[in-house]
Amino acid sequence: MAEELRKVFDHSFINQLSSLIKANYPSFNASGFQELIYDDKWEELALKQRIRHITISLHQTMQLNYNEAISVLKKAALHVQNGLTGIIFPDYVEVYGLNDWDESMEALEYFTQYSTSEFAVRPFVIKDQQKMMKQFLAWSNHPNEHVRRLASEGSRPRLPWGIVLSSLRQDPSSILPILENLREDPSLYVRKSVANNLNDISKDHPDLVLELAKKWNGHNEKTDWIIKKGLRTLMKKGNKQALELHGFTSNPKLSVENLLVTDALHIGSSLTFSFQISSTDEKQTQLRIEYTIDFVKASGKHSKKIFKIAEHVINGGEKRAYSKKHSFKDLTTRKHYPGEHLLSIIVNGETKASQGFTVL
Repeated sequence: MAEELRKVFDHSFINQLSSLIKANYPSFNASGFQELIYDDKWEELALKQRIRHITISLHQTMQLNYNEAISVLKKAALHVQNGLTGIIFPDYVEVYGLNDWDESMEALEYFTQYSTSEFAVRPFVIKDQQKMMKQFLAWSNHPNEHVRRLASEGSRPRLPWGIVLSSLRQDPSSILPILENLREDPSLYVRKSVANNLNDISKDHPDLVLELAKKWNGHNEKTDWIIKKGLRTLMKKGNKQALELHGFTSNPKLSVENLLVTDALHIGSSLTFSFQISSTDEKQTQLRIEYTIDFVKASGKHSKKIFKIAEHVINGGEKRAYSKKHSFKDLTTRKHYPGEHLLSIIVNGETKASQGFTVL
């Protein structure tokens, strides 16, 4: 995915950015900027490397002090329509604004409304966590949804592609007041971030998140949605408290029957499997049905991945049939290897049936 995303920083964008800076700062050396951009390493640069290379090239050719540069970049940001390419502007703050706190906070708040400052805020957390957490708390009450989201997304301990905030992983207590302010946020964009933040915290402090979920649960449908998304890793791991909080009781009275799995398949094709669930209960049961595959790794060892099939209610005495395909086509995020694999059917966090198969 990063390979494709880096392509948005192409010649067209560099030309647009050059023109925007030139329009708001006539002395800007646009030709010198582009000469710096297109060095002999440009084509090989990955997404984040490309962003940083543009930032440094801008700084070298603008030759302005920090406040003057931010003023020019703010005017340019108004005209950059692609949210991802707009990340150039907060990246400038990240690189050159750590010693200008107040100006940088105002700039990050501004730029996040056109792109996102979620990555750029993280060095500020590391520099002065107490001060930055107070800023996040203030932003959590901001009228703009993009700024409120920044309060949550910027404080995520394990933000993908972002710097890991080790101190917040160890002690996430200062994040909780921020999430408390956002737990009924009217914006789905914000609520998704709150759920992702909770999910991050749950990987290191499951009991803390479960306690918070029990406190929040049942008071507001928006908050209930956040809780379910925020507990997704715990539910995938079969955590009984997380599952029971959403009505998926342990040891449901049922059986998984007639599990049929493709015996052998080639890399690039699909695994097909089917099975039936028969309820032996007299009353309805809420089910969360998943499957796991123990994939063979390059080392020959196995790595288990879990995938969701369905969530629904099954009536007492009812029997239901399920069928599924799973692609074994190689992706940039997953490469497949030949060997003996194992498929298992999981119901409410418990393994109910398993069957091996061979990848050729």
